Order: sequence, then structure tokens, then C-alpha cells
Amino acid sequence: MLFKAITVLLLASLQATCSTQGPLSTESVAQQLHLTALNTDSFTTLNHSRFPNHRVRIKKTQFCDSTVNMYTGYLDVDAGAKHLFFYFFESRNDPLRDDVMMWINGGPGCSSSMGLLMELGPCSIDMNPRSKNGTLWNPFSWNEAANIFFLDQPVGVGFSYADYGETIQTTEEAAKNVHAFISIFFETFSQFKGRPLHLSGESYGGRYLPVFASEIYDQNVIAQQEGRATLNLQSVIIGNGNTGISTLYPGRYEIECGTAALETPFQFISTCVRMKTALPRCQQRMKDSCLDQFDMINCRAAVSFCDSELSTGMWASGRNVYDISKMCLGDDLCYEENTAIREYLNQPKIRALLGVETPRNFTPCSDEVGLDFSMHMDKYNTPTHFHVAGLLDRGVRVLIYAGTFDWQCNWVSNRMWVDALEWSGADEYSKAEWRQWNVEERTVGEVKSTPLLTFATVKGAGHMMSILVTSCASFVLITDAGPTR
Repeated sequence: MLFKAITVLLLASLQATCSTQGPLSTESVAQQLHLTALNTDSFTTLNHSRFPNHRVRIKKTQFCDSTVNMYTGYLDVDAGAKHLFFYFFESRNDPLRDDVMMWINGGPGCSSSMGLLMELGPCSIDMNPRSKNGTLWNPFSWNEAANIFFLDQPVGVGFSYADYGETIQTTEEAAKNVHAFISIFFETFSQFKGRPLHLSGESYGGRYLPVFASEIYDQNVIAQQEGRATLNLQSVIIGNGNTGISTLYPGRYEIECGTAALETPFQFISTCVRMKTALPRCQQRMKDSCLDQFDMINCRAAVSFCDSELSTGMWASGRNVYDISKMCLGDDLCYEENTAIREYLNQPKIRALLGVETPRNFTPCSDEVGLDFSMHMDKYNTPTHFHVAGLLDRGVRVLIYAGTFDWQCNWVSNRMWVDALEWSGADEYSKAEWRQWNVEERTVGEVKSTPLLTFATVKGAGHMMSILVTSCASFVLITDAGPTR
């Protein structure tokens, strides 16, 4: 009954958006019919004169959700030297009218296959082999009400690869490729042209998504000036995001040593005293070396100090840093599902089905990409709060949500920066009241909202908020309480 109610809410809340869209042109329908006839055995190559250094290779694929048209493929960039892998699932509701959503995972360096098979995708990895194909149907996937693609980015993540081993080293570099991909996506799938576009993701997506959305918005301005079509960017959805490392530390203290997550603090008193003493020095060092001016050497030293004084106690506890109510299991991401996903996607028959070309084994997260971003201090550079403010000031809606059991990118730190955000609607947001939000008369969190900005907590959820029962809450958030309403 709970899950059924979520599906009804999801579909009903998108009705207003759907009803405002005009009928599809004959050209769009023809293109859509062409896509349904794509070969399932090999890629069809699609080029566009506006993007001479890019091409899309795409095939129809019978993977995960047999009830909808589903495609996999590569966007080839830099004259074919780099290849971004994607999955695309049409909506189960009304693919000819429903919005389009992009989902990315964080890291940096983590594959969107995690979101697809662990959280919000049309199917979930089968942890107790009961199915014939290794996955279980997810009746509460976000494609219940939206067309959604999952993108492995930057190059080097998941099934994405480069011919000569190049990687992307900063979020700003990655934004260029993502904009190109989305632009070609709408040109290729012309029946979706003009549809509302929503960028969504989690974790390091708090850095990725505001920068990606800003790149899209700025390129739209240029396109308008040149008389070209623009992307209909409507919203950004960030779950348990890292938008700036400096706010994470005070939030982590509250999770370990306060009652922000559990009724009784779980950390040793001696450790909490040490953390409390070190916190002001940590914040000052971060401000001096990473924010007021960016000095790479001194910023790295500040981060090292903060981690040694404020993070070691958590790592020593053995708890899951993504869900403090549990102990760490499985691989270094503390979820056994990641090990199962790795094994599943490395099966030759699954790789062949998807059209995977990279010779490298699939890993949920790329250490190489993560190291490149770390060496370039990407996460310690300018906080993306400023990008969020710029998007809000230009009418792009933003939803920030966080599970209360996450330590890594905790809800306390997210609330801190959202409350302090300087933008044209800050006064209205400040005056808005917190209210409980419910699923079938059960309180699942708190929410504060204005027409453009929504912040919500999900009680008892971890970093991977959409796993298990909390997937219900995620549906309500992205529709009833969030930007797609």
C-alpha cells in the first residue's frame, strides 16, 4: 500500500507539467519510431553537423526493464578519442510527454550503475539469487514518471573510457563533455526536444551538478544569441551532496557526538572532546587556505589536519560512514551490493548485451579518476554554493535532500550552507516554516520550501537514500516536494 501511494503521487504531481506540453510534431514521431527499430546486435552511429567532433553510437537493449524502450551506447568526444557510456530508459508512464532526467553518481569517479542497480533504477541487483537474469524489478523506479538516462562520467568511470588513457581532472572539464552529451542526446532523440530537463545525483554530485547546470545555462545564453535551440533546464536535484568540504566537518561532529542522527551519541567522550577542541582550528585553517585564497600546499595541509583530528574516530569505529546505524560491510564503500554489481557487470554475457567496449573490468568507483581529482584539489576549490545561488537567481529550481544517518555528506552540513545561501530569495526562504512530510500518514522527515528552493531530510536514511524503503520517500521528494512538482 505504501509503494502504491508513492506511485500515484509521482504520476499525479507530474500531470501539470505534462499538460502544458504541446502535441509532438510528425517529425518527432518519425524519429521516435526509427529509434524503436534500432538494431539490438550492433551500434547505429548518429552524427550531427553542429557537433563535428562528436557522435553517438546507440543500440536498443533488452536489459533490466522489458516494459519500456531501453538503449545503451557511447557518446564519442574529442574526435572519437573519448567515450562516455550511458543507459537510457523511457518512462513507464507516458514517454511521449514525460520530462527527461539525468542521474549521475559521485565519487569523484563512481559509476551511475550504482544508482541504477542500488537505488532508483528500473531494476535492483539481486542479492539473494532468485531471478533468472540477476536483477529484480523495481516498481518504484524514477522512470515511473520520467524518461531517465544514467551517465558514466567523467571519462574513466564505469564503462566510459579513453583510447589513450586520458582522464578528466576537474569538474569544470567534465562539465564541457556533459553539456555536449546532453545537447546531442536531445538532437538524437528529437522526440524529447524541448522537454523539461532535470539534473539529479548524489554525493560528489553536489559539486558536479551545480557546475554542470551552470554550464548548460550559460551555453543556452550563447545559443539564444546565435539563434539556436536551447536546453529546457528546469531543476537540479542533489541528494546527500558535497557542495563544499569546509561545512562537512562541523556536521560530522554533530552526527558523531550530538543527537543529529541517533538519540544517544555513539562516539567515545574522549574522541568528542578532541574533535570539539580541533573544530575551530580546522574551520579557520580551511577558511584561510582553501576559501579566502586558494593555496594548494596550505589547503592540503589544512585538510590533512581536519581529517586527522575530526575523521579518524569515525573510521576507527567500524561503522558505515554512509549509514551510521550499520557496521561497514562489503568493499570499501561499505555496501555488499557494490561487490555484487561489480561481479554482475563483469559477466561476459552482460557486457555483450550492453555493448561494452572497454577491455577494463568494471569497478563501482575508479581510483584513478578519484586520484586525479584529488591531486588537482577539485573538491577543495570554490564551493558550488555560488553556482546554486546563480541558478536560483535565474529561475532554475533546486531540491537538496539528505538522509539523517549519513556521516559522509551529512544533513547538518547541507542545512548549514542552504540556510546561509545568499540569493534573491534568501529572505523568503528564511521565513518559510519547517513542516513534517509524510508517506501514508507516517512521518518520514522534515521539509522547508519556497517556489524555487526546497530542503528536506529523510529520517533514518543513509547516503544511498533511495535504497529499500526509503526509495518511497525519494519519489515523494522529486515530485510532490521537489522541483518536478
